[in-house]
Amino acid sequence: MTDVCGNLVGISAAEPGRSSEITTARHNKITGHLREASLGALADLGFVGLDDDPDDPVIVTGRRATRGHPLTAAQKEANRLVSRERAANEHGFTDLKNWRILTKVRMNARHATTLLRALLVLTNAEVHR
Repeated sequence: MTDVCGNLVGISAAEPGRSSEITTARHNKITGHLREASLGALADLGFVGLDDDPDDPVIVTGRRATRGHPLTAAQKEANRLVSRERAANEHGFTDLKNWRILTKVRMNARHATTLLRALLVLTNAEVHR
Protein backbone atom coordinates (compact mmCIF):
# COMPACT_ATOMS: atom_id res chain seq x y z
CA MET A 1 0.00 0.00 0.00
CA THR A 2 1.26 3.47 -0.82
CA ASP A 3 0.20 6.98 0.09
CA VAL A 4 -0.89 9.55 -2.51
CA CYS A 5 2.74 10.52 -3.18
CA GLY A 6 3.79 6.95 -3.96
CA ASN A 7 5.65 6.32 -0.71
CA LEU A 8 5.32 2.76 0.54
CA VAL A 9 3.41 2.65 3.84
CA GLY A 10 2.62 -1.01 4.28
CA ILE A 11 2.83 -4.53 2.94
CA SER A 12 0.40 -7.34 3.60
CA ALA A 13 1.55 -10.81 4.51
CA ALA A 14 3.17 -12.76 1.69
CA GLU A 15 1.12 -15.49 0.07
CA PRO A 16 2.25 -18.40 -2.12
CA GLY A 17 2.66 -17.48 -5.78
CA ARG A 18 -0.35 -19.55 -6.76
CA SER A 19 -2.65 -17.16 -4.85
CA SER A 20 -4.26 -14.50 -7.01
CA GLU A 21 -4.23 -10.90 -5.83
CA ILE A 22 -8.02 -10.64 -5.60
CA THR A 23 -8.26 -13.87 -3.59
CA THR A 24 -5.61 -12.60 -1.19
CA ALA A 25 -7.43 -9.26 -0.87
CA ARG A 26 -10.67 -11.09 -0.06
CA HIS A 27 -8.89 -13.32 2.45
CA ASN A 28 -7.38 -10.27 4.17
CA LYS A 29 -10.80 -8.51 4.14
CA ILE A 30 -9.25 -5.39 2.61
CA THR A 31 -12.59 -3.73 1.83
CA GLY A 32 -13.70 -4.03 5.46
CA HIS A 33 -10.44 -2.55 6.72
CA LEU A 34 -10.70 0.35 4.28
CA ARG A 35 -14.28 1.08 5.37
CA GLU A 36 -13.31 1.00 9.06
CA ALA A 37 -10.51 3.50 8.40
CA SER A 38 -12.72 5.66 6.13
CA LEU A 39 -10.22 5.24 3.30
CA GLY A 40 -10.48 4.41 -0.36
CA ALA A 41 -8.21 2.68 -2.84
CA LEU A 42 -7.50 2.65 -6.56
CA ALA A 43 -6.90 -0.75 -8.11
CA ASP A 44 -6.20 -2.24 -11.52
CA LEU A 45 -8.63 -4.33 -13.55
CA GLY A 46 -7.58 -7.47 -11.69
CA PHE A 47 -9.67 -6.28 -8.74
CA VAL A 48 -12.96 -5.70 -10.59
CA GLY A 49 -15.71 -7.21 -8.44
CA LEU A 50 -13.77 -7.08 -5.16
CA ASP A 51 -15.88 -4.34 -3.60
CA ASP A 52 -19.05 -5.92 -2.24
CA ASP A 53 -21.03 -2.69 -1.79
CA PRO A 54 -21.71 -0.94 -5.12
CA ASP A 55 -23.63 1.86 -3.36
CA ASP A 56 -20.63 2.84 -1.20
CA PRO A 57 -17.48 1.66 -3.01
CA VAL A 58 -14.09 1.92 -1.31
CA ILE A 59 -12.14 0.37 -4.18
CA VAL A 60 -12.21 2.16 -7.53
CA THR A 61 -11.23 0.18 -10.61
CA GLY A 62 -11.44 0.83 -14.30
CA ARG A 63 -14.10 -0.56 -16.58
CA ARG A 64 -13.73 -3.60 -18.81
CA ALA A 65 -15.09 -3.86 -22.30
CA THR A 66 -17.11 -6.95 -23.05
CA ARG A 67 -17.46 -8.77 -26.32
CA GLY A 68 -20.70 -7.07 -27.33
CA HIS A 69 -20.26 -3.79 -25.47
CA PRO A 70 -17.17 -1.71 -26.20
CA LEU A 71 -16.28 1.08 -23.80
CA THR A 72 -17.74 4.51 -24.38
CA ALA A 73 -15.50 7.55 -24.68
CA ALA A 74 -16.42 8.56 -21.10
CA GLN A 75 -15.51 5.11 -19.76
CA LYS A 76 -12.19 5.19 -21.60
CA GLU A 77 -11.44 8.60 -20.11
CA ALA A 78 -12.36 7.31 -16.64
CA ASN A 79 -9.94 4.39 -17.16
CA ARG A 80 -7.19 6.85 -18.13
CA LEU A 81 -7.82 8.90 -14.98
CA VAL A 82 -7.68 5.83 -12.74
CA SER A 83 -4.45 4.70 -14.46
CA ARG A 84 -2.88 8.13 -14.09
CA GLU A 85 -3.63 8.20 -10.36
CA ARG A 86 -2.38 4.63 -9.90
CA ALA A 87 0.99 5.56 -11.39
CA ALA A 88 2.20 6.85 -8.00
CA ASN A 89 1.38 3.47 -6.49
CA GLU A 90 3.35 1.69 -9.19
CA HIS A 91 6.37 3.94 -8.59
CA GLY A 92 6.36 2.99 -4.92
CA PHE A 93 6.48 -0.69 -5.73
CA THR A 94 9.19 -0.10 -8.29
CA ASP A 95 11.37 1.18 -5.46
CA LEU A 96 10.74 -2.06 -3.58
CA LYS A 97 11.33 -4.26 -6.64
CA ASN A 98 14.82 -2.79 -7.05
CA TRP A 99 15.98 -5.26 -4.39
CA ARG A 100 17.42 -8.13 -6.43
CA ILE A 101 16.75 -10.70 -3.77
CA LEU A 102 13.04 -10.49 -4.57
CA THR A 103 13.68 -12.11 -7.96
CA LYS A 104 15.03 -15.18 -6.20
CA VAL A 105 12.67 -15.58 -3.24
CA ARG A 106 11.86 -19.26 -2.78
CA MET A 107 10.93 -19.62 0.87
CA ASN A 108 8.13 -20.08 3.34
CA ALA A 109 5.53 -17.28 3.09
CA ARG A 110 6.05 -16.36 6.76
CA HIS A 111 9.78 -15.82 6.20
CA ALA A 112 9.08 -13.95 2.97
CA THR A 113 6.78 -11.60 4.90
CA THR A 114 9.57 -10.84 7.35
CA LEU A 115 11.97 -10.20 4.46
CA LEU A 116 9.49 -7.93 2.65
CA ARG A 117 8.80 -5.86 5.75
CA ALA A 118 12.53 -5.44 6.38
CA LEU A 119 13.01 -4.36 2.77
CA LEU A 120 10.12 -1.90 3.20
CA VAL A 121 11.99 -0.24 6.06
CA LEU A 122 15.24 -0.16 4.08
CA THR A 123 13.49 1.16 0.96
CA ASN A 124 11.84 3.98 2.89
CA ALA A 125 15.16 4.85 4.53
CA GLU A 126 16.85 4.95 1.11
CA VAL A 127 14.11 6.97 -0.59
CA HIS A 128 13.87 9.54 2.22
CA ARG A 129 17.56 10.24 2.76
